[in-house]
Amino acid sequence: NIYACEMYARAANMFKMAKNWTAAGNAFCQGARLHMQLQNKLDSATSFVDAGNAYKKADPQEAINCINAAIDIYTDMGRFTIAAKHHITIAEVYESELVDIEKAIAHYEQAADYYKGEESNSSANKCLLKVGHYSAQLEQYPKAIEIYEQVATNTMDNPLLKYNAKEYFFKASLCHFIVDELNAKLAIEKYEEMFPAFADSRECKLLKKLLDAHEEQNCEAFTEAVKEFDSISRLDQWLTTMLLRIKKTIQGDAGDLK
Repeated sequence: NIYACEMYARAANMFKMAKNWTAAGNAFCQGARLHMQLQNKLDSATSFVDAGNAYKKADPQEAINCINAAIDIYTDMGRFTIAAKHHITIAEVYESELVDIEKAIAHYEQAADYYKGEESNSSANKCLLKVGHYSAQLEQYPKAIEIYEQVATNTMDNPLLKYNAKEYFFKASLCHFIVDELNAKLAIEKYEEMFPAFADSRECKLLKKLLDAHEEQNCEAFTEAVKEFDSISRLDQWLTTMLLRIKKTIQGDAGDLK
């Protein structure tokens, strides 16, 4: 029977060389099931992952099914770090191939949980930042705020990472701002107290200019402040989207950042 497993693996690799991804995935899957019958759990999980990687090129949903099968084996064996890594793989398939952001979020959250349980905090933070990013895009602002605050607090005491904390406080502030101007003001004051370096940052100065412009319902001042910031540190797509959403709450706004 082990001989049969080897034959499946060899066939799978031949199909891979021929770029016949579905056939390769099928062969790896058959091998995985045989290993399972023989109680070779780790070999089975590895074959399911190989199957998933092959299917990724042809059938993303089938890829997810196989990687989930591997995750079940790994969690059953208490191998949570490797399970987390495969949850990220699934999240990435949902992001890029299947474009189902809700499901991508769920898998990043699961990965973050497993990493936290294994004390891999920087890996957990990376996953959480993805959750924050997409939650804000989907207008789930309270969730995004909670995550950005949590990651900022986790990183501000770490000498190597504290430079990044101001970015996370900035993102949390923008999410607050979209929901409610007063909340944003209070949040920014709180962040300045928690992390004095934030008060001196260009991000914080921008936020204050935007708050003033918003209070005066002054579109030009808002755009000017954004332009000035952008000329020194480029705004990415996410920041641009959030700033546009805030700007839309100013009366008589034309709806762009030009």
